Amino acid sequence: MLIIRLSRIGRKNNPNFRIVLQEHTRSPKGKVIEYLGHYSPYLKEKGFDAEKIKYWMSKGAKVSDTVHNLLVSSKVIDGPKRKVTIARKKLAEVKEDAATETQKANTETLKKEEAQKAEEKPVGQEIKDKPEAKEEKSTEAEKSVEEPKKTQNP
Repeated sequence: MLIIRLSRIGRKNNPNFRIVLQEHTRSPKGKVIEYLGHYSPYLKEKGFDAEKIKYWMSKGAKVSDTVHNLLVSSKVIDGPKRKVTIARKKLAEVKEDAATETQKANTETLKKEEAQKAEEKPVGQEIKDKPEAKEEKSTEAEKSVEEPKKTQNP
Protein backbone atom coordinates (compact mmCIF):
# COMPACT_ATOMS: atom_id res chain seq x y z
CA MET A 1 0.00 0.00 0.00
CA LEU A 2 1.32 3.43 -0.94
CA ILE A 3 1.22 6.39 1.43
CA ILE A 4 1.82 10.11 1.01
CA ARG A 5 3.64 11.44 4.06
CA LEU A 6 6.29 13.83 5.36
CA SER A 7 10.00 13.06 5.34
CA ARG A 8 12.22 15.34 7.42
CA ILE A 9 15.21 16.84 5.67
CA GLY A 10 15.91 19.84 7.90
CA ARG A 11 18.85 20.22 10.23
CA LYS A 12 18.72 20.48 14.02
CA ASN A 13 16.24 23.12 15.26
CA ASN A 14 15.30 23.98 11.65
CA PRO A 15 12.68 21.49 10.45
CA ASN A 16 11.98 21.17 6.73
CA PHE A 17 9.95 18.40 5.21
CA ARG A 18 9.44 16.80 1.83
CA ILE A 19 6.07 15.37 0.90
CA VAL A 20 6.86 11.96 -0.51
CA LEU A 21 5.13 8.90 -1.93
CA GLN A 22 6.41 5.66 -0.38
CA GLU A 23 5.47 2.12 0.47
CA HIS A 24 3.86 2.27 3.93
CA THR A 25 6.31 -0.29 5.38
CA ARG A 26 9.38 1.79 4.49
CA SER A 27 11.11 4.25 6.79
CA PRO A 28 10.27 7.89 6.05
CA LYS A 29 13.96 8.41 5.24
CA GLY A 30 14.02 5.30 3.03
CA LYS A 31 13.52 4.76 -0.67
CA VAL A 32 11.02 7.18 -2.25
CA ILE A 33 8.83 6.51 -5.28
CA GLU A 34 8.14 10.18 -6.01
CA TYR A 35 8.58 13.64 -4.45
CA LEU A 36 5.29 15.52 -4.36
CA GLY A 37 6.11 18.76 -2.57
CA HIS A 38 7.73 20.46 0.42
CA TYR A 39 6.73 22.07 3.72
CA SER A 40 8.67 24.43 5.99
CA PRO A 41 6.87 25.10 9.28
CA TYR A 42 9.52 27.61 10.41
CA LEU A 43 9.11 29.81 7.33
CA LYS A 44 5.41 28.86 6.87
CA GLU A 45 6.05 27.81 3.26
CA LYS A 46 4.14 25.07 1.45
CA GLY A 47 4.60 23.78 -2.06
CA PHE A 48 2.61 20.95 -3.62
CA ASP A 49 2.29 19.30 -6.99
CA ALA A 50 -1.49 19.13 -6.79
CA GLU A 51 -1.96 17.15 -10.01
CA LYS A 52 0.41 14.38 -8.93
CA ILE A 53 -1.14 14.20 -5.46
CA LYS A 54 -4.65 13.85 -6.89
CA TYR A 55 -3.39 11.27 -9.41
CA TRP A 56 -1.80 9.07 -6.72
CA MET A 57 -4.84 9.42 -4.48
CA SER A 58 -7.04 8.24 -7.35
CA LYS A 59 -4.75 5.20 -7.72
CA GLY A 60 -5.41 4.28 -4.06
CA ALA A 61 -2.55 5.96 -2.18
CA LYS A 62 -3.44 6.86 1.42
CA VAL A 63 -2.55 10.24 2.92
CA SER A 64 -1.13 10.69 6.44
CA ASP A 65 -3.15 12.84 8.84
CA THR A 66 -0.66 15.72 8.85
CA VAL A 67 -0.35 15.83 5.06
CA HIS A 68 -4.15 15.60 4.74
CA ASN A 69 -4.52 18.65 7.01
CA LEU A 70 -1.90 20.57 4.99
CA LEU A 71 -3.69 19.75 1.74
CA VAL A 72 -7.07 20.78 3.18
CA SER A 73 -5.68 24.09 4.52
CA SER A 74 -4.12 24.90 1.13
CA LYS A 75 -7.38 23.78 -0.62
CA VAL A 76 -5.76 21.09 -2.76
CA ILE A 77 -8.41 18.61 -1.54
CA ASP A 78 -11.82 19.14 0.04
CA GLY A 79 -13.01 17.78 3.36
CA PRO A 80 -12.67 18.28 7.10
CA LYS A 81 -9.34 18.19 8.88
CA ARG A 82 -8.38 15.04 10.77
CA LYS A 83 -7.34 14.85 14.38
CA VAL A 84 -3.59 14.21 14.52
CA THR A 85 -2.37 11.80 17.19
CA ILE A 86 0.96 12.61 18.78
CA ALA A 87 3.30 9.68 19.32
CA ARG A 88 4.93 11.31 22.38
CA LYS A 89 1.85 10.66 24.50
CA LYS A 90 1.97 6.99 23.60
CA LEU A 91 5.65 6.82 24.53
CA ALA A 92 4.96 8.44 27.91
CA GLU A 93 2.23 5.88 28.63
CA VAL A 94 4.55 3.03 27.68
CA LYS A 95 7.28 4.41 29.94
CA GLU A 96 4.85 4.68 32.86
CA ASP A 97 3.73 1.10 32.34
CA ALA A 98 7.34 -0.08 32.22
CA ALA A 99 8.14 1.84 35.40
CA THR A 100 5.27 0.26 37.31
CA GLU A 101 6.32 -3.20 36.11
CA THR A 102 9.89 -2.67 37.30
CA GLN A 103 8.65 -1.43 40.67
CA LYS A 104 6.54 -4.57 41.05
CA ALA A 105 9.51 -6.74 40.12
CA ASN A 106 11.74 -4.92 42.62
CA THR A 107 9.27 -5.34 45.46
CA GLU A 108 8.91 -9.04 44.66
CA THR A 109 12.69 -9.57 44.77
CA LEU A 110 12.94 -7.67 48.06
CA LYS A 111 10.24 -9.85 49.58
CA LYS A 112 12.04 -12.98 48.42
CA GLU A 113 15.34 -11.78 49.91
CA GLU A 114 13.70 -10.99 53.24
CA ALA A 115 12.06 -14.41 53.30
CA GLN A 116 15.43 -16.09 52.67
CA LYS A 117 17.08 -14.12 55.47
CA ALA A 118 14.28 -15.05 57.84
CA GLU A 119 14.72 -18.73 56.99
CA GLU A 120 18.49 -18.61 57.59
CA LYS A 121 18.35 -17.36 61.23
CA PRO A 122 15.26 -17.45 63.37
CA VAL A 123 14.63 -14.38 65.49
CA GLY A 124 15.17 -16.20 68.81
CA GLN A 125 18.71 -17.33 67.92
CA GLU A 126 19.80 -13.82 66.99
CA ILE A 127 18.92 -12.57 70.47
CA LYS A 128 20.73 -15.46 72.18
CA ASP A 129 23.88 -14.94 70.10
CA LYS A 130 24.34 -11.32 71.05
CA PRO A 131 24.51 -11.64 74.89
CA GLU A 132 26.93 -14.57 74.69
CA ALA A 133 29.32 -12.53 72.68
CA LYS A 134 29.20 -9.75 75.28
CA GLU A 135 29.84 -12.21 78.14
CA GLU A 136 32.91 -13.68 76.43
CA LYS A 137 34.41 -10.25 75.93
CA SER A 138 33.82 -9.29 79.57
CA THR A 139 35.42 -12.49 80.89
CA GLU A 140 38.52 -11.96 78.79
CA ALA A 141 38.81 -8.43 80.11
CA GLU A 142 38.40 -9.62 83.74
CA LYS A 143 41.15 -12.25 83.35
CA SER A 144 43.61 -9.70 82.07
CA VAL A 145 42.88 -7.40 85.04
CA GLU A 146 43.10 -10.16 87.69
CA GLU A 147 46.47 -11.49 86.63
CA PRO A 148 49.13 -8.92 87.40
CA LYS A 149 52.14 -8.98 85.19
CA LYS A 150 55.32 -10.25 86.80
CA THR A 151 58.30 -8.12 86.20
CA GLN A 152 61.85 -8.94 87.16
CA ASN A 153 63.88 -6.42 89.08
CA PRO A 154 67.58 -6.31 88.19
